[in-house]
Amino acid sequence: MTPSLNSRIRGMLHGIALGDALGAPVEKLSANQIRERYGRVTSVMTRWHKMDLPPAARNHRVRGDGVVTDDTLMTLALMDIYGETKRHLDAWDMADGMVRQIAWKPRWVPELGREAMLIDRLFYPEKWIFQRHQLANCDPRQGGIGNMVNCGAAMYIAPVGAVNAADPKAAYDEAIAFASGHQESYGLEAAGVMAAAVAAAFVPGTTIDRIVDTVLRLAKDGTRAAIADIAEVARAMRPRRHEHQAVYAAFHQAIGRYSVMGDDVNHMPEKVGRLTDAYRPSRLMAIEELPLALGFCLLNEGDFRASIVDGINSGRDTDSIGVMAGAILGAMHGEAVIDAEDARQIDSANRLDLTASADGFTHTVRELFAADRDLMEARSVARAELGLI
Repeated sequence: MTPSLNSRIRGMLHGIALGDALGAPVEKLSANQIRERYGRVTSVMTRWHKMDLPPAARNHRVRGDGVVTDDTLMTLALMDIYGETKRHLDAWDMADGMVRQIAWKPRWVPELGREAMLIDRLFYPEKWIFQRHQLANCDPRQGGIGNMVNCGAAMYIAPVGAVNAADPKAAYDEAIAFASGHQESYGLEAAGVMAAAVAAAFVPGTTIDRIVDTVLRLAKDGTRAAIADIAEVARAMRPRRHEHQAVYAAFHQAIGRYSVMGDDVNHMPEKVGRLTDAYRPSRLMAIEELPLALGFCLLNEGDFRASIVDGINSGRDTDSIGVMAGAILGAMHGEAVIDAEDARQIDSANRLDLTASADGFTHTVRELFAADRDLMEARSVARAELGLI
């Protein structure tokens, strides 16, 4: 049976949280470090590699056993913005709605183990939203200019794909309009392409190959080239998909042409003053997370769990890779991919009710669809009167 809209949104949100919870305990470890320490991570009940450090050494955070990070919390914040506005979004909603969500709305932050403003947990490129819009009072469309170019917008943009379900170009355009208040260059492009991938995943009967072909028609510059190269490697390596280390090496070699970081992803005092092309605007570069996520989805021919597990075991920004793969394949397959035990653990560990959140968002999406239909009908009538149709 074709999954319903509600089922697909449940799958999308649970996929995001699962990828986040699986990847968070090993974030910033390399593939080799994960293998040496854990063997292979397959369960949300995994101990964080920093958990035995003194609290100050881990920024007084906790992870593991299903705890999610800012990726999931900012996704929920974006869903709430749609629920409040009941319309499509642009950069002014980043300046208004997202600033309110991260800086002025207290919520339970599981990594901190307390109620707090989400900005207290965010990484500096996401704190930038508050600084640029409320403190610097910039033109909302220029909010992303000057920010560290990273995956920060792409990691939470999936709801834009849902409100534009089955219309990847509209999802791409809306994500670019909204996320321009947060990111620039290939960080902004990744948000547009990620939203398009999610929208394409809502097309009944689609496949991961069709989704990737769709986003390749929309993606630009280094982002398009990186996805194309990873897709070629992934399709060629399908017969060897269980040779995990060989796959990771091939993927990292391919993405290395577009991302200079490699395994050196920790920000340490030794990096002060170091000359690098990382995180700066470029038409030739791409974030790693989205091409890799799509690559693992292709490698596993759309298998939900295998794609997420492969992604988070490949190392580096593991939670965001898992989030992106989980969002796309969760939307494609629907709620049938949700493991009930995982869902209960994630809800419990984070004081969430993901199914209720997904269902509330589905109601909002249906309202937007109805408004879109009314606009299309009015446009058709106007064009008919002009003799255009």
